[in-house]
This record gives sequence, C-alpha cells and structure tokens, in this order.
Amino acid sequence: MKALLIATLSIFLSAGAMAGHHESGETKKGVIIGTVFSDDGTPNELVAGNTDKQQIWVDYIQAHNDRNLEKIADINADDWEGYVPDGSVIKGNAAHIEWLKEWFASSDNPKWEVQWMIANDGADDEGAIETWLTTGNDITFNDADGNEVTEHHVHDVQFVGNEIRRINVYSRLSPKE
Repeated sequence: MKALLIATLSIFLSAGAMAGHHESGETKKGVIIGTVFSDDGTPNELVAGNTDKQQIWVDYIQAHNDRNLEKIADINADDWEGYVPDGSVIKGNAAHIEWLKEWFASSDNPKWEVQWMIANDGADDEGAIETWLTTGNDITFNDADGNEVTEHHVHDVQFVGNEIRRINVYSRLSPKE
C-alpha cells in the first residue's frame, strides 16, 4: 500500500513539474508540420490547424454529389476563387455556381468521395494567419466516350470564418490495373 501511495504521489509531482515549465502568459504555439514560402521566398511555419472545418468540407462535397447548388453557394464566400487542373480560374460565387450548373447538366455525372483531410494554418505575405484544409478526394465521372473515369484530386481549401474562399485543385488519373 505504501508503494502504491509513493507511486501515485510521484506521478502527480512529475505531471505538475512538466506542466509548470511554461511561463505565465506564454502563448501556446501550434505543432510545426512544415513550411510555407511567401511570394518573395521567405519561409514561414506551417502548423497543424484546427480540424473544425472538416465537417464543412464533408458537407460541401455532399452538396456537390446531391447537386445542391444553394448549399454550395451558402458555403462559398462571395469572393470565392477556384483554380482547376486544366489551368482555368473561376472567380466569384455566382460564376462558380453557373460553372457547376453547366457541368452537372452534362453527361459527365461527377461524384466525389473524400479520402483524407489535413488541417493547417500558415502566414500570408503580410503575416496574417490563413486557415487551410488540404484534402484528398476521388472523383468519378464519364469521359467523352461514356467510359467511367476516376481521378485522384488534392484540394487545398482556404477558409475565412466558416466560408470557403479559395480552392486549388491538383489532379492525377487513377492507375489502370
């Protein structure tokens, strides 16, 4: 019994000593997961972000699969920007919705499936912290010949508040096996 009491007391004292090494008023710094470079090449820390935006992304993708343009528009910021793999740039929420409306009306029949998500924050060129969610998603659609094609996409998604402001899309075809 005496050994148990000593062991328990040792654990509590150790925990207190470890937690007490921070200075009063010291801000907690996020876990550094990488580096983001500014336009002039200055390196800035990329830190693990808050995962609270992940459900917004899952809901956003589901809205695409459901062809729910109203919900997509509600999640988009008014100044939404999209950079798609073919080099096109779509600017503005209304332009994005019109672009999707045309695509959804085509025979492509795109469907997305979220595979993974990584929340990260980094400083922009002025030092302001930006909130990003990097996601891996599979998209399946019909090509011009009616064949089903799957591509693997990485979406870098910038959030401002709970709205999506920018999406950079990178793509590669699924391997043929």
